[in-house]
Amino acid sequence: MKKLSLFLTISVFISACSSNDSSVESIRTSHYLVNRAPLEPTPYLELPLGSIKANGWLEDQLQRMANGLTGHLDEIYPEVVGSRNGWLGGDGDGWERGPYWIDGLLPLAYILDDERLKAKAQPWIEWTLANQAESGYLGPIPFETEPEPERGLQKGPREDWWPKMVMLKVLQQYYQATVDERVITALTRYFQYQLKMLPEKPLDHLSLWANRRAGDNLMVVYWLYNITGDEFLVELGDLIQEQTFPWQKIYTNAENPFQFEDIWFYNKLKRFPFDSTEMAVLTLSKVPGLHTVNVAQGLKQPLVYFQKSKDVLALPAVKKALNDLKQFHGQPTGMYGGDEPLHGNNPVQGVELCSIAEEMFSLETILKITGEMEFADLLEKITYNALPTQASDDYQTRQYFQAANQVELTDQLETSYEKTNHEGTDFVFGVLSGYPCCTTNMHQSWPKFVQNLFYATPNRGVAALLYAPSTVELTVANGVDLKVVETTGFPFRETIDFELELSEDAEFPFHLRIPAWAINPIIDINGQQVNFEANNQIAILKRIWKNGDKVTLTLPMELKSSNWYKGMVAIERGPLVFSLKVESENRQKDRKDRFRAFWEVFPKSDWNYALEESVLCNLSENMELIEREWNGEYPWNQENAPIELRLKGVHIPEWKTVKSAPQIPEDLPKSMSLNEIAQRQRKITLIPYGCTTLRITEFPVVKVE
Repeated sequence: MKKLSLFLTISVFISACSSNDSSVESIRTSHYLVNRAPLEPTPYLELPLGSIKANGWLEDQLQRMANGLTGHLDEIYPEVVGSRNGWLGGDGDGWERGPYWIDGLLPLAYILDDERLKAKAQPWIEWTLANQAESGYLGPIPFETEPEPERGLQKGPREDWWPKMVMLKVLQQYYQATVDERVITALTRYFQYQLKMLPEKPLDHLSLWANRRAGDNLMVVYWLYNITGDEFLVELGDLIQEQTFPWQKIYTNAENPFQFEDIWFYNKLKRFPFDSTEMAVLTLSKVPGLHTVNVAQGLKQPLVYFQKSKDVLALPAVKKALNDLKQFHGQPTGMYGGDEPLHGNNPVQGVELCSIAEEMFSLETILKITGEMEFADLLEKITYNALPTQASDDYQTRQYFQAANQVELTDQLETSYEKTNHEGTDFVFGVLSGYPCCTTNMHQSWPKFVQNLFYATPNRGVAALLYAPSTVELTVANGVDLKVVETTGFPFRETIDFELELSEDAEFPFHLRIPAWAINPIIDINGQQVNFEANNQIAILKRIWKNGDKVTLTLPMELKSSNWYKGMVAIERGPLVFSLKVESENRQKDRKDRFRAFWEVFPKSDWNYALEESVLCNLSENMELIEREWNGEYPWNQENAPIELRLKGVHIPEWKTVKSAPQIPEDLPKSMSLNEIAQRQRKITLIPYGCTTLRITEFPVVKVE
């Protein structure tokens, strides 16, 4: 079935290209879907859903999702994603949360080849395809009269463009897995409807979200164009771009001194057409600032449109945006502070789980379009640090916000701008604590990461751009079947093995990403070290490959420190960030309110440590690196952490919590006598950030007077 889906996709594409000889030729040089003119060719090609399987701990992670919230959300949260949902024809919730869930459930189902999960996703597909209006409208049927509100349900506005964009992604993935032609017909009719309606009902006709997040819409328009060749889709793409929040303009605005007292100023701006004066004062530097999830989704938008515009300024604009996010709001995990609005880089303030999921997807999208490996480096950093810690091991609860420094997770914790709407539940572990968007949107993160571990190349090769234990099956060279089994302890270990299984000998390129942090990387083929050049962080191995060939990539990792908020430092090694190991205890709490029961977490060991300046000058000499015995099992907790660092920290009892948050006091000692430092020194252990629940990640620094 998998092979059938590959070639059916290509045959549909070739037959649709008959009027464009150059497009036909480009198709015939690749086994997978490529951009047709006038869209810019991309350096990497997406593989059909299900081509890449997870192995080892990564498969365990997916199974935990299947056994947890992802696979059972309709039972755990039936009032929203149950039978009353508008995307199933019901009178209940009809906005984003149902499609959010399926956007993660469906790829999980096909990656695991799990019939139970497929059966849960299928009714959402069937209802959507079977109930398309004559006009082409897709989605929940609009109410004839406004329904009575029900707390916890988003019943309307049902004709809002934004929730449709999530379902467009779902339908795209479903087609990639099944080649169900009903999807092509339905999307064609919907986009014809959109082209007709947008001039009178623009993207922000009913809410601002669609014009902020329209990169998702545009992405699927171009994907469909590459299959059908319908010229109206290019016209629709330009119309969507015109009505989309001008992210590229905002990314390139010079910093200005304008300060916003209203945290929602950015979201109260005039709608399309956008006011040039308002747009001119917007930057990513301000606190409070733009909505954090909108920013995460907006990152992809200039580069999605670049495929049509070929604007050489789009890529620098996105790179500047990422640099500004790091400078003004960054935390060591690669994410940025944003508890609804952007809020600066204080390490006690939150990172929203939805923003992690959406920035990961934006980076995956950007990576295919640009081939720029710095996006892959950042994606791995976020995935292997911020992502795993924000959900419980059993995937039954999650935090709405996480922070680089968090030592008590209680409903008394007050660091967020959202002090009223969530009633103190932002940082606790629950199902509906904080805001329930993340309960439904969290599920896309790991499956889509798996989908992007490997790519095809336009010249019939294969590329491994992200590293994790996995297996991929694809077609290379002149129709040769290739299976690559990747065995690795990465990101905790330095070596990555690729074993190739081929139906026959074949010559093709094999791309391997060399992370920017890697020092003197080594590539062996069948045990023999080979010379290579890494251009744009890519090593291209082109040879006649034989069945049983083995490639080993060694990526040496060095300890380093990085500087953050008010001179605090973090310790990193390769893609991993390290945090203080804090012993903890969980206590369940049920306030009998709309947030349901949740878990609070309290420390059982000291957390208030600084690092001595002299230790940072020579990390390898002052830290003992322990690679613990590890069989590749689930690594993301204290008990299973495969690696740890042991060193001496300086105990700072003057550093106390303020409303449960480890706020840094202004009078914290910055220097001490050698004798006092010696008296305060304690042995401490750092473990990977993703293995922690309570932690200190950004440490204050003390030096000898």
